[in-house]
Amino acid sequence: MQRFRIVMMMVEPPLPFGNAAARWYYVLLRGLVERGHEVVAFATSSKAHEIEQAAKLFPRECYDLRCYMNPVRRGLRSKFDTLANPFSYMFSPELKRDLTNELERGFDVLHLEQLWAGWTGLEYSSRALVNVHHLVSIDISESPARSPNERMQSSMVSRAERRLLRAYTHFRACSPRLVEPIKKMNRRAKMTVVPIGLDTSLYQYFRDDERPAAPIVTLIGSMNWLPGISAGRRLLGRLYPEIKRRVPDARFRIVGWAARSALAEYLNLPDVEIVENVPDTNPYFRDAGVFLYAPSRGSGMKIKVLEAMALGAPVVTTSEGVEGLPARDGVHGGIADDDAGLVDRTVALLADRERQNCHRRAARQLIESHCAPARTVPMIEEIYAGMQQGCG
Repeated sequence: MQRFRIVMMMVEPPLPFGNAAARWYYVLLRGLVERGHEVVAFATSSKAHEIEQAAKLFPRECYDLRCYMNPVRRGLRSKFDTLANPFSYMFSPELKRDLTNELERGFDVLHLEQLWAGWTGLEYSSRALVNVHHLVSIDISESPARSPNERMQSSMVSRAERRLLRAYTHFRACSPRLVEPIKKMNRRAKMTVVPIGLDTSLYQYFRDDERPAAPIVTLIGSMNWLPGISAGRRLLGRLYPEIKRRVPDARFRIVGWAARSALAEYLNLPDVEIVENVPDTNPYFRDAGVFLYAPSRGSGMKIKVLEAMALGAPVVTTSEGVEGLPARDGVHGGIADDDAGLVDRTVALLADRERQNCHRRAARQLIESHCAPARTVPMIEEIYAGMQQGCG
């Protein structure tokens, strides 16, 4: 394989247990450097402690990782920039200056992780690979704005998404579902599907004797993201009553950023525990009799579903929940899109420990094979090689 000089822009520091995108960045940066490529990686962050963590994981003697804090936004100019270029506020003048200087030194590929990183590479669009994790236009399509301000924000973000998608040529999508919507917005788009990579060596599979016997229905996810909040509302508003009727001793546990405020109307439901902003989600995955994640809408691969499968939490979800995975209903978990099907699969799993274990084993094997760094990173290299041939 040809060795490349890659300049990479990430919207989060690469961390194995950071947010959803950061997990993939960790796999990608480590994998590319280990395979002999010269990588100069830039990252922006709103959290100083995450920059410190990344510096320890990627020491300067082995990696060229440069992290910058999000700039402080003040005044009318910042508001104008947000209206004109949503999410461009993440990239400080210092970051953009240093990125430009590095690009002027020469490079083979400018790798832009997540679409909003596209604001930093417009001058080099023909030599850039843009990674698309999800599409806002899909995510908000069944969630009508509730106020004039929400309508304005949705319109602004959707326009920015279209603008960036039309500005570039080379895209990597994490799931096949994203391909056609991008092609509709940009007929020039050259699309490749590469699933999100997950380092399963960091996820210790739960032994059966480590898992409690209690029938606990668990949802873990950020309630700041539309799929997470829609899954939480669906679980407590629509699925909970029938599951509770059929399994009277069932308990329900929702864990996620801002979960108590986002789901405030459900705080007093019997046998429902809502926990927010926990430092470690592993104990909650381990205690799950069923991990029930059923978003009504939400594009891209769902990291919490991948993590549940990697750790060995039995999963019930929708086709949206397993987007990007070749998962089969009744093999890797319970998969259904209607409420009745989700309830039936949850109730059946809660009552059958052996079925739980069969699903758990198969799901772990699926993640190990489909999302392995040894598979996903070489697929990215193949995109680079194709881009170079196209330029030749």
